[in-house]
Amino acid sequence: MRRTHILSAAAAALMLVGCTPKIQKPTEICPGKKSVGEALAALQSNAQNMAPFKANGQCHLEYYAEDKTESQSENLSAQLWVDPPVDAYLQGDKIGIPRAMVLGSNEQEFWLKIRPKEFSLYCWGKWSEQGPSGGPTINPRTLLEALGLVEMDSEQDWTLSNNGPFDILTKRERGVITKKIHIFCCDYQVRKIEFFDSEGRVTAVAKLDRYKEVSEEFLVPALIEVTTYSPGEEERPSTFTLNLQRIKPTNITESQRNYMFIRRPPKGFKNVVRIINGEWVDESQ
Repeated sequence: MRRTHILSAAAAALMLVGCTPKIQKPTEICPGKKSVGEALAALQSNAQNMAPFKANGQCHLEYYAEDKTESQSENLSAQLWVDPPVDAYLQGDKIGIPRAMVLGSNEQEFWLKIRPKEFSLYCWGKWSEQGPSGGPTINPRTLLEALGLVEMDSEQDWTLSNNGPFDILTKRERGVITKKIHIFCCDYQVRKIEFFDSEGRVTAVAKLDRYKEVSEEFLVPALIEVTTYSPGEEERPSTFTLNLQRIKPTNITESQRNYMFIRRPPKGFKNVVRIINGEWVDESQ
């Protein structure tokens, strides 16, 4: 089992894409925040009103498979349940293949299951075993952050700048940029998040648009477009857009919680991988 093969397939399956909607570029210019503290407080105000919600979506995926020169595409329908801040369940279905892809997370762990006929992958990891930069591409932290569900760190980790219509919060760890958050000043909603590795290389870019109110003063983006880059594969990115529909608050029952937010053993999967601090450890039998 080659690591590049798994990286391409896993990144592809994770990155779901909506059916041709486009991210709109803001053009209006409004004054930005005056300090890092003000900017972080504005972002945290949305997170403080988080509530459980569910949504459906239509998906399309563009990716490069190993040994293929042309990009591949995949269509999936998606169902999403989220119990903030860390419990999430994203299910992608194909015609004839229910639960072709399942992405889940809870307070301790995250996991990805892929069951198309041509590939079988079970990937999982513990949050405590991931590095401070958020782990590998497969990590669902990208989705959680795009939805605005990850709490911000202390002010000391961030600097604030402004570029036209955007405030930009930049996070550094040991002098290396690990994240940039681009915030549209007029409504102070996040429109783009850039993720960097320990060497300062871009690993993923999430673009966000069409914010919808789930409950009072709690908004999530209905359109999430993510491009991921594997090491040495800058010209062959995987791109997805998750186009959420019918976003609404929900009450998650105990039986639903046990089904969606608890990781099950990897029975029946050909390839089993555990992520430890960004490294892929083969656990296939």
